[in-house]
Amino acid sequence: MLEQMTGRLDFHAQALTLRSQRQQVLASNIANADTPGYVARDFDFAAALKSASGSGTGQAVTTDARHFSSVGAHPGDPKLAYTVQTQPSQDGNSVDLDRERANFVDNTIRYESTLRFINGHVKTMLSAITGQ
Repeated sequence: MLEQMTGRLDFHAQALTLRSQRQQVLASNIANADTPGYVARDFDFAAALKSASGSGTGQAVTTDARHFSSVGAHPGDPKLAYTVQTQPSQDGNSVDLDRERANFVDNTIRYESTLRFINGHVKTMLSAITGQ
């Protein structure tokens, strides 16, 4: 019974951790938008969540044939891939600032909604325990 109650919390905690990691990757891309030769990175959130929750194969899936998988990542970390360059640049920088900002905002909203799910679940469990 307890496993059922905490299972959803574990899933949301893993999602929250992955959202935080993705936020760091996106922030790094935005910070290096003017760095010559910088190649933007990202990871497939859905595949990373499946891998973290144990329902996946453990391999991150690239969304484009031109993506490279990361090498030497820490165990449990999502596999970073290079993003596809949409706007060619003279200095070799592949950061599309508009796309990165949009992804950053989208990830922020999803992070906050995951926090709200956790908060709502804890409130529901608390009201069940207190009998209200």
